[in-house]
Amino acid sequence: MFETKHYKSWSGLNKQLTDAVCKELRGRITYFLTRYHDVHNAYGRAAIRLDGKELIQFSWVDMYRQEADVAEKWRETRKWNCEDPELLKKWNDQATFSDYDFLFAATKYLQLSIQEALESDNSLIRVFAIMDKRVGKRTLERLRLEGTYRQYPEWVQQFYRLRWEASLGEV
Repeated sequence: MFETKHYKSWSGLNKQLTDAVCKELRGRITYFLTRYHDVHNAYGRAAIRLDGKELIQFSWVDMYRQEADVAEKWRETRKWNCEDPELLKKWNDQATFSDYDFLFAATKYLQLSIQEALESDNSLIRVFAIMDKRVGKRTLERLRLEGTYRQYPEWVQQFYRLRWEASLGEV
């Protein structure tokens, strides 16, 4: 679905992501990535965890689901389009993202201003952004009152509620 930007090491990228987490969630939110090097194409798996429990996971299995959806669309339309808006919406709504999608979002997020990240079309980037220490209480309160987060899939909304509860003491 997305092109992965180059990163030097997972430990370096993980440190950058972890350092960006707000103080209320620091130590509670962790990121996980592994590669299965003995498997063809070194498939992998990624996750965002809260207190050691996975809130969302991304794996090579989802990459195959994406490919199957693209193939199905091709059979219907005779157009090969990995960026088809219908498919992108479906994958976003169902959190059908691979470990590569996770890596793309993580590296892209680190290159954006916090405002750009909060407004990103990419839900994974918004998830990283809402947990960012650069998001202050006034911005959190504004986002909560605006209510636009309600249009996001449930898997994204859980991160907004988590941040509000941790930082504002309410949802």
